[in-house]
Amino acid sequence: MSDAGRCTWCGTDPLYVAYHDTEWGVPERDGRALWEKLVLDGFQAGLSWITILRKREAFRAAFAGFHPEVIARWGEDDIARLLADPGIVRHRGKIEATIGNARAYLAIEEKSGFAPFIWRYVDDVPLQNTWADQASVPAQTALSQALSKDLGRAGFRFCGPTITYAWMQATGIVNDHLTSCHRHAVLR
Repeated sequence: MSDAGRCTWCGTDPLYVAYHDTEWGVPERDGRALWEKLVLDGFQAGLSWITILRKREAFRAAFAGFHPEVIARWGEDDIARLLADPGIVRHRGKIEATIGNARAYLAIEEKSGFAPFIWRYVDDVPLQNTWADQASVPAQTALSQALSKDLGRAGFRFCGPTITYAWMQATGIVNDHLTSCHRHAVLR
């Protein structure tokens, strides 16, 4: 597949290309997987996604496989352990947010389920955009702003409207593959 047949943002790095071709934009219906990706997108704030992608397995090991039931019980000793882990992004605020986000996730999961809570914003059907070039793709939308506010009211942190939109794109809530990308039609 030539580079012209995919979105330009992934470049030519084999890890990034594989992520684009197999994961990015695929509708995710599992609540725990949605939460993991939201946490990782929060860690990405201020960094490039490839940085997080390269550290994803270390994140999974450090964060107990992203099981919110485990993480929600963590305290200062766990924060100190994570701050000493060179395999992840060591940012106290993001680590503390992850623990709080695990608690917020569990509260939503108990009430309605996290996946149904998220997917209701698009009536359970991925939004289909038709962007011809990367410059046309927005960094955030009115929908990501509304979802970000609701996540914040539910107790989530590090999920502003730009992070939320990137997460919506990555988890297939919105199909933002360029129309020239071989994945656009597959995911339509």
